[in-house]
Parts: sequence; C-alpha cells; structure tokens
Amino acid sequence: MAGFRSLARRVRDPRLVAAERRTSLRRCLEHFAPYGHRATWHHLCVRHGMSPHDRHPRPDQLLAAIEELEEARRVWQVYEARFADRRKREKRDGVRKPTPMDDWHRRTWGGFGVAWCEDPARHPDDRLADVLRRLTTALDSGPGDGCPVCASPRVVWHDDLGHEPASGPVCATCGILVPPPALSQRALARALTGGGEPDGVPGQRAGERRAGASGRGGRAGDAGRALVDSAGRTHHAEQALRNQHA
Repeated sequence: MAGFRSLARRVRDPRLVAAERRTSLRRCLEHFAPYGHRATWHHLCVRHGMSPHDRHPRPDQLLAAIEELEEARRVWQVYEARFADRRKREKRDGVRKPTPMDDWHRRTWGGFGVAWCEDPARHPDDRLADVLRRLTTALDSGPGDGCPVCASPRVVWHDDLGHEPASGPVCATCGILVPPPALSQRALARALTGGGEPDGVPGQRAGERRAGASGRGGRAGDAGRALVDSAGRTHHAEQALRNQHA
C-alpha cells in the first residue's frame, strides 16, 4: 500500500488526469482521516467546492484539499510525538499501568477517527488543523465540562456507533465523538443521563437500544455498557466511566 506522502505527491502531479489525482486524495484518507473516511471526505469537498461524487474536480480544488489535510496531519504528528515522549518519561519513572488515555491513543494512533463523526454530513466547519489544535490542547489540559472542539455542553451518550468503541459521548452541536478522557466526571454523568441535551430528550443515548445489548457479549465490558431498568437508566455506566479517571 502506498504511504500518505507518496499519495499526496500523486494528488499534486499535473501529469495525472483529475480522476487519478482525486483517487489518490481519497486514498490519503486511508492513512489520515480525523473524522473518519466518509466524514473527512465530505468536509474536504464542502470546504473546497467539490461535489463528493464528481470524478473530475479542478486541480486547484484538489491542491487546496491536500494542503488542508497535510496541515492537519502535521498538527496531529506533533501531538503524537509529544504524547509518546511523555509516556516514555512516565515509564522511566515507574508509571507503567496503561491509562484510559493510552487506550484511546492505541485506537486512534496515526490520526484516523480522532474526532470521529458518525454522520458523514455532520462535522465541524473549521479547518481540520484548527479543530485538531483545539482537541489536542484539551487533551493536554485535562478533563473539561464540554466538547473540546466547539465548547458546547451538549454532549450525549450514544450507542451502536460505527466505530470502536461502539458507544461514547457525542457532541450534539458539532457531531464529534468526544474522547472520554477529555471530559470531566460531571460531563460524562450528564451525557449518560441525557442532561447534555437541551430538550431533555437525547437521541440514541445509553439505554434506548439496550434490549439487544445482551447479544453483544464482546462489547458488554465497554464503558457505558450496562443493564438498564424499566426507565432506561444505566446502573453501571457512570461508575465505569468514572473509573477512566481513576
């Protein structure tokens, strides 16, 4: 498989036809796609005036899109290097037990899905690099009470996401799956009970589709997975998430 930089060079290669350059841009998303492949592609198309289904976009549109993607990738690589250095120091100091942050990084290493958007058409509007700067600043700063990207307090727990983990806190404003280590215990508890939704009627929150959860044994231990009483409230999810900060 060609690497990201090799594919980026093909996007810039004027000797290739537009369709080949477009294909190379899409293949770049196999290596780096902060919102997931489909949502990141939709974001780049909207930002740079391309139709998602246009096989022959203009060269200037393709160049602008790859430049935005490369800028965001540099931001993420700087953060990952900083995180790796910190973990090395912690291990030298005897801190070897993996933390929830370590587990999150294991799933997102390389930058794929670091701000996963379940709905491909619903994602932050800002440049990817700006979004990732806000996200990484929040991760470095410690847990907060709202979305680290848009600062909205409207964070609601969702189940059955097309992502690993398959459940988690989703920002109802900008659409990202918020990294649980970036949220305080209070924000996580509010998300689990639907308190992050202004109407008090959260969509797809923990418990709404719990009837079939027993058939997904492999995921039953995930944060937020638990039995539910008749009111649809979780018994153990809040404690499981609280343990993330232990």
